[in-house]
Amino acid sequence: MHVILTGATGLVGSGALDAMIKMKEITKISVLSRRPVKMAEDVKDPRVNVIIHKDFEKYDSELLSQLKGASGCVWALGISQTQVGKEEYVKITKDYALAASKAFQTLATEQEPFNFVYVSGGGVTTEPGRFTAIYSRVKGEAELALAEMRKANPIFHASSIRPAFVDAAAHDAIRPYVSSPNLVYKVLMPVLGPPIRIGMRWAWSPTEELGRFMTEMAMGRYKNQFTQGKDIQMIGEFPILENSAFRRLAGLDRK
Repeated sequence: MHVILTGATGLVGSGALDAMIKMKEITKISVLSRRPVKMAEDVKDPRVNVIIHKDFEKYDSELLSQLKGASGCVWALGISQTQVGKEEYVKITKDYALAASKAFQTLATEQEPFNFVYVSGGGVTTEPGRFTAIYSRVKGEAELALAEMRKANPIFHASSIRPAFVDAAAHDAIRPYVSSPNLVYKVLMPVLGPPIRIGMRWAWSPTEELGRFMTEMAMGRYKNQFTQGKDIQMIGEFPILENSAFRRLAGLDRK
């Protein structure tokens, strides 16, 4: 099975790459990245192909030919809204994902639908109010657009997952490759980490389990378990999984 990954140098994407490498049923991993991916270089796995891709709004025939045969993608490309201006944030968070989704639909077939997993986040909403934060609004807009794409093309199986407290503390395989967190993160992690791991587990997104679950979603698993409920929002056939849904379906919490 051939899968695609973006955001491989980030926290969530690193977890997904580690999961993909560990899954023997995956025969090819195409990583789209603006720069070399150290984890991919160090693992020396012939299944991993890092494609240096500078413009995430364009996908020419040469690039798509390298992605031919892929059955799914974990779209973990993103950036904090505190690091860029509003226009750049919209481009990176929403526009890039929608451009890729449009291009990747050409990879789908009746026999092999394409599974596009959009990494959203806790607190995102598809029904923003007057004071909704940019982060919540923009990612919600991306989810709605992906839902429309899925409605228009039944063999494009888009979905969204909303991790919450993403935590690599116990994930030794990726810690050497994750960028140093900012000062606020460094200060808050030791304070917030223990109580969330113990008393607010519904909000805890350990990267090892999260990476494996997202990869399995991109492989087409769990789709029959996506039904409207308190932690899964369905927009037509498009599922949006809250963090508690990921934990429940991944077996981290009791159903």
